[in-house]
Amino acid sequence: MRQNARVDDLKSPEIRTKPLIRPAEPGDIDVLHRFVVELAEVEEFPGEVTARPQDLAEALFGPRPVAEAVVAMVDGEPAGFALFYPTYSTIVGRPGIHLDDLYVRPEHRGSGLGQALLGHLAQLAVERGCGRLEWWVLRTNDPALRFYRRLRARELDEIEVMRLDGEVLHGLAAATRPLGEPGR
Repeated sequence: MRQNARVDDLKSPEIRTKPLIRPAEPGDIDVLHRFVVELAEVEEFPGEVTARPQDLAEALFGPRPVAEAVVAMVDGEPAGFALFYPTYSTIVGRPGIHLDDLYVRPEHRGSGLGQALLGHLAQLAVERGCGRLEWWVLRTNDPALRFYRRLRARELDEIEVMRLDGEVLHGLAAATRPLGEPGR
């Protein structure tokens, strides 16, 4: 696993030193949470961010971590992050990586930092024997869509993202009896 990947191909004059992409650490939680809130604002995400810093800490560093994150550092300051988790495809018979969030602070956009973060995840996917690196993008996030298309990411027309949450999730769970249990 790549612990300290330096990105050598960034040529922007705005970045005075080469960025360092490193695994997130417990001390990064407040910065990561701030980045999540900033990302939701930039994307004009419908709804509010209900995740708290302690939720991220539990997800990344708790007894059963369910996700990982990397932080992009520029001149010793956090400039962006990527949060991701493992997946598995029965179709390709291999693990994958799902990118949940990719965020670069406004002053670093256009510098190559987003591509460096995504490239870092691509390297992790290859190193881990993954068959896929995939993510979702809001249809209204035109800058992100243009960025991903420039990288030749493939858009999937053959699937729809489906979700159960809130009361509907709880209602289905309550209405479903375990297999073998007699009727109610």
